[in-house]
Amino acid sequence: MAGSKEIRIKIKSVQNTRKITKAMEMVAASKMRKAQERMRAARPYGEKIRRVASHLAQAHPEYKHPFLVARDSVKNVGVVVVTSDKGLCGGLNSNLLRQVTNAMKQWEQQGAKIRAVALGNKGLGFLHRIHVPVVAQAVQLGDKPHLETLIGPIKVLLDQYRNGEVDAVYLAYNRFINTMKQQTTVEQILPLPSDRVNGESKQEAAAWDYIYEPDPQVVIDELLLRYVEALIYQAVAENIASEQSARMVAMKAASDNAGSVINELQLIYNKSRQAAITKELSEIVGGAAAV
Repeated sequence: MAGSKEIRIKIKSVQNTRKITKAMEMVAASKMRKAQERMRAARPYGEKIRRVASHLAQAHPEYKHPFLVARDSVKNVGVVVVTSDKGLCGGLNSNLLRQVTNAMKQWEQQGAKIRAVALGNKGLGFLHRIHVPVVAQAVQLGDKPHLETLIGPIKVLLDQYRNGEVDAVYLAYNRFINTMKQQTTVEQILPLPSDRVNGESKQEAAAWDYIYEPDPQVVIDELLLRYVEALIYQAVAENIASEQSARMVAMKAASDNAGSVINELQLIYNKSRQAAITKELSEIVGGAAAV
């Protein structure tokens, strides 16, 4: 059994660790509320522009944007990987990157080459480790996503799609469900999937059409650019809310585990101290009897 001094030092060390994890839990809880409010505020716009873009894909304007036209064969796939910049958030990033890895294996089996855009340090490091070409990146996104920071890297991939260098674009991120649950998501964003019509049948969607002013090309070009920007912004907002929730839960579990370790060490320390006292008493009694 370790000595009393060593046990006291270990108890003090675990107590200091618990202070850190408790502070991180409280900070994450505060940031989580703000991130959830920001994410929920962006959801209605994102869902509405998805619906409009879905109707547009089913409509029949004179002008067909490249984002709406599916390629005959998919030889090059671009994927936008949205992760956190920091760790200590449980299995949030590892679960997402595992799903991204499985998706990449499927694309490679179909004969497609892969290139990526990394949003977040964890995803960037992962893509470098598995030797996936990273055409653009954005790190240190902070606690609040800024669209002007995200547009640059995404534009690189969109330009490659327009030029025919990429045949399909996918988006990978953590979708926020609730504080205890985050859903890993890998979805196609380009070309616009024809089945992405929320709550409407295809027959109803086919009846949709619009009056375009000044002309279809100007309206559709601007709309679909906003569509992609909205998807990326929403994905980053969802991922930040998921990150703070996962970090709060992970730090709470760490604080609880530290409390359990402290209780166990305290029990061992008390037993060690009691044994030392009993030994001293036995020596005193033995010495008195000898006299």
